Amino acid sequence: MQVHYSGTVTTPPSFFWSKHSHREHEQFDVRADDGSAFRVVDNVTLAPRVPAQPGDRVTVQGELIRFRHEARLPIVHWTHHDPRGRHPGGFIALGDRVYA
Repeated sequence: MQVHYSGTVTTPPSFFWSKHSHREHEQFDVRADDGSAFRVVDNVTLAPRVPAQPGDRVTVQGELIRFRHEARLPIVHWTHHDPRGRHPGGFIALGDRVYA
């Protein structure tokens, strides 16, 4: 499901290599303005790293994935363009800059 949220970053970014895509990703958590929380998972092989820090305001557009176990935060991924043009593009906006 495609989503568009604005909210506040709650954790500093961390970086990892995806087991599925074998690409570098960054992740950070956000508390949306509606009170919900989610984890942003951004492919930094396709889009620039986002210099987000706790307390920063961001707007995120991407695909929401919920997990069966409520203890896991839902994730918003596809926060970048699709180089094959098959998936709706997403983005992360921080300040006056859009990262896609």
